[in-house]
Amino acid sequence: MSTEYGADQIQILEGLEAVRKRPGMYIGSTSARGLHHLVYEIVDNAVDEALAGFCDTIHVSVNKDNSITVTDNGRGIPVGINHKAGIPAVEVVFTILHAGGKFGGGGYKVSGGLHGVGASVVNALSEWLEVTIYSEGKVYRQRYERGHVVYKLKVIGECDPDKSGTMVSFLPDKEIFEETVFDYDVLKQRFREMAFLTRNLRITIRDERPEDPVEKSFHYEGGIKEFVTYLNRSKTALYPDIIYCEGEKDGVAVEVAMQHNDSYTENTYGFVNNITTPEGGTHIVGFRNALTKTFNEYARKNKLLRDTESNLTGDDIREGLTAIISVKIEDPQFEGQTKQKLGNSEARGAVDNIVSNQLEIFLEQNPSTAKIIIEKSVLAQRARDAARKARELTRRKTALEGMSLPGKLADCSDKDPKNCEIYIVEGDSAGGSAKTARSRATQAILPLRGKILNVEKARLDKIYANAEIKAMITAFGTGIHEDFDITKLRYHKIIIMTDADVDGAHIATLLLTFLYRFMPELIKQGYVYLAQPPLYKLEKNKKVWYAYSDEELNNILSEIGRDTNNKIQRYKGLGEMDAEQLWETTMDPERRILLRVTMDEEASSEIDLTFTTLMGDKVEPRREFIEANAKYVKNLDI
Repeated sequence: MSTEYGADQIQILEGLEAVRKRPGMYIGSTSARGLHHLVYEIVDNAVDEALAGFCDTIHVSVNKDNSITVTDNGRGIPVGINHKAGIPAVEVVFTILHAGGKFGGGGYKVSGGLHGVGASVVNALSEWLEVTIYSEGKVYRQRYERGHVVYKLKVIGECDPDKSGTMVSFLPDKEIFEETVFDYDVLKQRFREMAFLTRNLRITIRDERPEDPVEKSFHYEGGIKEFVTYLNRSKTALYPDIIYCEGEKDGVAVEVAMQHNDSYTENTYGFVNNITTPEGGTHIVGFRNALTKTFNEYARKNKLLRDTESNLTGDDIREGLTAIISVKIEDPQFEGQTKQKLGNSEARGAVDNIVSNQLEIFLEQNPSTAKIIIEKSVLAQRARDAARKARELTRRKTALEGMSLPGKLADCSDKDPKNCEIYIVEGDSAGGSAKTARSRATQAILPLRGKILNVEKARLDKIYANAEIKAMITAFGTGIHEDFDITKLRYHKIIIMTDADVDGAHIATLLLTFLYRFMPELIKQGYVYLAQPPLYKLEKNKKVWYAYSDEELNNILSEIGRDTNNKIQRYKGLGEMDAEQLWETTMDPERRILLRVTMDEEASSEIDLTFTTLMGDKVEPRREFIEANAKYVKNLDI
């Protein structure tokens, strides 16, 4: 072996060692999110084969040992020697950072894994990785451990000459990841999305870990049109057709599908080469420009807006809109490896041009649909004006009264938000106990009367007029929507404390729906928590235990013995606890259990769908959701 080759080899290992030292730079985090990102990187490579027209089936398996196997029927990663590196191309792909067939437009016209770090990063962060390639009648295999080559690429058998494809198996490294157990539902949601975005591609996911393995297959001939139907299934569509625009301009392939529904929230999702862009970017800007301009021009031309009325804003037109904007672009400029936002200016022009032209034709051909959308937008405009007046009134009031806080808020004395927490408590009686129990320096209490307004079913003006919601907005200090300013947050822990029963769960869901729709940044930045009051109080010989689940109660009983001296109290609600018990079990920072509410921006379409399903008008999707998820529900008195 030449010394020159050896030096190259050392350089390669240094590259992957950098990944092991700073994995967060490459996959975002070493939490569950980063763990699942490994699977997406390998599947993205297979989807790129589908985008290039060489693959129509991908199979993902979560194996019993929690390793992953991804199989596709694409061309197979090339096995020939790469002359620049002097090693087989497949080894280059798995051991060298920023290497792959996705640069310079040679191997792929468009692709998701454009940073060229996908496969090599997965390899670096796995205890072992094995790649098997089916090509020209032969089966090739190579194995790596923590990024190091275990054996050279070798032929291990023969296959049908017509068979081609790649199979990658890997086991995430326990030394790197805080969490190494894959969540089948998280993967399933992602692959459903990928199948919607790649018409005619079939993606199957199988979980081998349960006693009875589960499997789900996704295949959508209608592509993103079916995606919109799926997202709108818990709502009532305002018109039957899905508006669909498709075309190519300046090297950007554009696909847009949209439909309005009877809700008041906009759900627009952008994708670039099948990768979600939760922070939007130029493709979303182009879409919104086209929508606002085209609808206003049509409304003026057809006298659907009076001369005295001002133009509709983008927000008015997009009220209740579900839209998918999918662009395919040869050289996308993303911000960061986690690909949160698109920066290419040509994407804005292409989307704007294609949507403007095709939407104009659609509106001319479907005047009744155009009229429905514009009438809804005009109503939204009026509600927005009313909301603006209400907001200005609130602003003026607070300016005059020097930021007066809601009367029922028992505030804390510490003024540093980092030290402060606010408990949102249902009902005055629980609020009274909480006010007595709290640590006055750092814990504020805001009792709410009954169930707050369901914001899924209300326009902005109604939301601003709701006393309970106004109290929360004022207490938090951040404002909502376009007024939202996280630097003005008065408490770094917002703790929802409700009874551990069906009503309590409903109130918590209403509160989370409000925060998700109007202050999502609070959830994204980890400021929102759910308190966990105990379910049982157990007394025996003047000693007291609290149990937070049936399982915990059984464990305590197994320890202390099950006999007639045991006094077990089942708490139906917070009101049944005195202040001392509430402090001991639910409010004392030393002993309480808090659940932090988190959200995965990459799964935002599913989060939206969950809130709509739970809080919307349609009963059937809600019943299906509850039946499907009942196995995850604990401690509810149903």
